[in-house]
Amino acid sequence: MSGHSHWATIRRKKGAQDAKRGQLFTRLAREIVIAAREGGGDPETNLRLQYAIERARAQNMPKDNIERAIKRGTGESKDGAALEEITYEGYAPNGIALMISCVTDNRNRAVSEIRHVLSRAGGSMAEAGSVAWQFKRIAYFSFPQGDHDPDAIFELAVEAGADDVTFEDGTVEITGPVETFKQISDALRQANIHPEEAELRMEPTNEVELSPENTMQVLKVIEALEDLDDVQDVYSNLSISAEVMAQIEEA
Repeated sequence: MSGHSHWATIRRKKGAQDAKRGQLFTRLAREIVIAAREGGGDPETNLRLQYAIERARAQNMPKDNIERAIKRGTGESKDGAALEEITYEGYAPNGIALMISCVTDNRNRAVSEIRHVLSRAGGSMAEAGSVAWQFKRIAYFSFPQGDHDPDAIFELAVEAGADDVTFEDGTVEITGPVETFKQISDALRQANIHPEEAELRMEPTNEVELSPENTMQVLKVIEALEDLDDVQDVYSNLSISAEVMAQIEEA
């Protein structure tokens, strides 16, 4: 499992990410709104909405909340301010590149809060395009291996267009080009595999490894950014060593 995914999994298990239930539901609802607005309110024909709903259900989000979010996305309901999806670029301490994905009803508030977190930690916002070239967008899937045969998983993923399949600590990660997202999703469903994570994400083309102390400093900045209400995801080119991972697991 990649360092970032492992770290994220540890945080979820410890309850550190989205510790406030209300904040979690707000974030999930925004994801549903954006998905419904882009691809319509039918999850059978809108894969992004389908997975947004599945993630919401996995967190025990009430059905009424899900339905309201879908109607808001399709325009059936005018409840709440209009949301927009924005990605900001920046640098954490030690020159670590960041891509910060937001869904917000107030662009000025979002950028102000992000700038405050970064500047307080010795980082900075970056001009559009100055960081993005260090990342590529990929299709990403993650799920427990369980009783699934690894050879069968590998075969179905590759046949569906995946670039890489990894097995580590009981977790399977599949990555591939953006255009293979639906094919891989369909292949997993046909095999009765339901991913815990299925999304398009940003992957660094080259990672930077820092000392354990500096790595922890950067991770704290990323965590502070992720705790902002408007922030959905934070991607970085930080390489997390096994030594640091062990420290995180023991904390």
